[in-house]
Amino acid sequence: MSGFDQQVTFLLVSDLERSARFYGEMLGLEMVLDQGDCRIYRAAREAFLGLCRRQGRSGQDAVIVTLVSDDVDGHHQRLMAAGAPCDREPQLNPTYNVYHAFYRDPDGFLVEIQRFLDPAWPGPGS
Repeated sequence: MSGFDQQVTFLLVSDLERSARFYGEMLGLEMVLDQGDCRIYRAAREAFLGLCRRQGRSGQDAVIVTLVSDDVDGHHQRLMAAGAPCDREPQLNPTYNVYHAFYRDPDGFLVEIQRFLDPAWPGPGS
């Protein structure tokens, strides 16, 4: 199985506007997708930073490592065969127009494997 096409680190923030000013204006990152309560910025060619408004999240629950691939189901099958702990089976999320699944790494951090369905998403190489 091939690797992943892109990577997004989602930070769950208490004040989206304040964080957006820091990452967008101060750091100068380009916003590539506005999902309302989540905004995604390009940090490098195929690496992105997502800011999502969420109250009361901290530590391991405040960061999501997202690996982007068109083959969410194939990665899911491979991870299940390897005994990876699955938090949520692959499913469509109509709110964010993505198909995704969630797992926990050995330290309890959330790892998401996701396919963006939104045509506005800057796919690999764009």
